[in-house]
This record gives sequence, C-alpha cells and structure tokens, in this order.
Amino acid sequence: MCEETRRSFLHQAVGLSAATFAACTRSNVRSEPATESTMMNPDENTNKTTPRMPVLFIGHGSPLNAITDNRWSRGFAELSSLVPQPKAILAISAHWFVSGTYLTGQAKPKTIHDFSGFPRELHEVNYPAPGNVDLARRVRSLLGEERASLDEKWGFDHGTWSVLKWMFPRADVPLIQLSIDRRLEPKQHVELARSLAALREEGVLVVGSGNIVHNLSDAFSRLHSGAAQTPPWALNFDRDVAAALTQRDEQALVRMWPHSEHAHLAHPSPDHWLPLLYTFAATDANDEVRFPDPGFDLGSISMRNVVFG
Repeated sequence: MCEETRRSFLHQAVGLSAATFAACTRSNVRSEPATESTMMNPDENTNKTTPRMPVLFIGHGSPLNAITDNRWSRGFAELSSLVPQPKAILAISAHWFVSGTYLTGQAKPKTIHDFSGFPRELHEVNYPAPGNVDLARRVRSLLGEERASLDEKWGFDHGTWSVLKWMFPRADVPLIQLSIDRRLEPKQHVELARSLAALREEGVLVVGSGNIVHNLSDAFSRLHSGAAQTPPWALNFDRDVAAALTQRDEQALVRMWPHSEHAHLAHPSPDHWLPLLYTFAATDANDEVRFPDPGFDLGSISMRNVVFG
C-alpha cells in the first residue's frame, strides 16, 4: 500500500468512532496463567561471547504502517541495521495492557489482528515467528515467579508484528511478548523492568512498542479538518521526553505521566507510554541514546524511535 492510498483510506475511515477505528488493546480480558506442565527449564548455556544487545523503543503508530511503504515503515526496516542479529526478542507492546504480568508461553504464538475497520490486506498479515518457552520461563524467573505467569491465549499483537515484519521479515527470530500490568504505577513498572537488563548479555533484543505522544482523538480531528500541524503541547511533551532520556533523568520520566503539564493531552491512557519505561529500565548510564528520524504522524502521534546502546 502506498502512502497516497493510506491517506485515502484514513480519510474514508475518519467517520468511524475512535473506539472502532483505533487498534484495540486487550483492556477487559484477563488471561489465565498457563499450567506448570507447559513451562520448560530455562536455557542455562548462554554463549558468553554474545555481544551486549542494545534496547529499542519503537513508535509504531497506525496498524497501516505494517502494509504501507512510507517514511515510518522504512524507518522500522532501517532499525535492523542498528542492532546485532539477536538470538531472541522480548517485546513489550502497548496492546497487551491487562491486569497482570504475563508472558506468551507457546511454541507457536498466533498473529493477533487486534483492530477493526481496516482493509482485508491488513487482517491477512501473518507473522509466524516461533515462540520460546525456555525464554519465557527465564524472563518469569527474572521478574519473580510470584509476580509473573505464562499465558497460552495471547500471541503477537500488531504493536509487535507491525514493526518486526519490517525489521526481521523472515520471522525467523524466536519471539515472546510481555504484558503491561495496568494496576501498577509508573515507578513500579520501572522497578519491575530493571531485571530485563540481564537478557541483553544473553543475545536477547528488548523491544518496547508504543508512542511517545499518542492522542488518537486529536489526530482524528486533525485528519478530518485537514489541520495536520503538530500542536505545541505534543511538541513540548515529545521534546521533554527526549531530553529526559538523553540526560537519563529517571525521576523526570517516572513523573512525566500523569504529573507533567501536558501528560493527559499526550496520553489520555498510559498504554502507549509505558513500554518506553520498560525499555529505559533495561538500560544504564553506559548506553548512548539515539533518535533515528523523529517526527509526527497525523499531528498528534509521535513516531520517535529510541535506540539505547
């Protein structure tokens, strides 16, 4: 799908309500944890020569970016050149936002089309990356077995596959997803995610997928009116986040939502914000912070990607 076709579709679809048009998060469904019989022993034979992996936060934006040749999808593809070949990937997507901490615990997780009102072409996308139950168990042990469980019902939602299909189009890198517990405060998410840093020494690429600014209501309004310029509050929030990341100001990041001036304009809900905290928590002061090709889509969606390390 070309950019002109994408824009045409968006204009045709703008009459849909935001709740229908927007990609749906798993907001009201609680996954039951997998049974112990599905859990396997973690792989303890880590290759000590594996390079320390960077960490990525990716602004995924519209699901249409998965099937559109545009600036954003080309940016996703280019990210693969900035990281070594991973042994596996742990993804934290805005779209698995539930009451609990879960890890996909299947050998072959399904591709989830967690949206409506989009072209059939998008619903037909399949990203058949293998799961990795050993890695899921390893991550569970890092997070705390009393705090995290394996799940056999979820799979790879579009927050994950819409970007990884460009980065790793062969879908041959083992992949698991980690849910975001909606009940936790921002500081608790950071504390929980610190343990993910150990995975970087084991060849695991940690990828957070959300958006630094994500106000769909405002974006739809701008699309409808043709006023595509980015509002000052969005520019300011995006700028302040970039500064806090560059300065490694954890306190500022933790307070950014919901306590900063433009927090609720930038994020009416924190689902697209919290993956950034998970990725930040997996880094340290030795990691360089880079922002490949930042920008805004539809005025109010920051497409800024962040490379740590």
